[in-house]
Amino acid sequence: MPTINIGLTEEQREGVINLLNGDLADAYVLLVKTKKYHWDVVGPQFRTLHELWEEHYEKLTENIDALAERTRALGGYPVGTMEGFLNIATLKEHAGNIPTATGMVAQLVEDHEQVVRNLREHVNQCSEVFHDQGTADFLTGLMEEHEEIAWMLRSFIEGQALEPDHKEPTEAAKTPVGV
Repeated sequence: MPTINIGLTEEQREGVINLLNGDLADAYVLLVKTKKYHWDVVGPQFRTLHELWEEHYEKLTENIDALAERTRALGGYPVGTMEGFLNIATLKEHAGNIPTATGMVAQLVEDHEQVVRNLREHVNQCSEVFHDQGTADFLTGLMEEHEEIAWMLRSFIEGQALEPDHKEPTEAAKTPVGV
């Protein structure tokens, strides 16, 4: 194999590749959960969530490919088996558990927020420990996408009205008239 001369040592590249493989594993677990919820959701929110999760799993599929290609660009090999993904993922499966639609949304919020926390740490490590700004920038973009998805999902289950100036209602405003 030809020597890779991109301004990073082999140790730096290996450190970044390990981070990328962890992110890839989490993305794959999240993809599987999102697909499963897409298939299993029922209730009045069916159409909305079914379509939303289709958008999400399509984006996750793109990100999975980008993570694997970034790993290859650094001279590594991406994890590519379910066993491998499950061994290094920070996200967990919930096999045999089919929650309500709201429960599905809440679980995906938790998972996306965990991915955001992981990516935030990996951005810092790529930049400060491994001196790989390219991967830090790449992971920052992924982190921002997961932040937006988590926000959208949180908004779906918050269900609390806001006053016109976008402040949360006071306790007095929450109390029904005549109570």
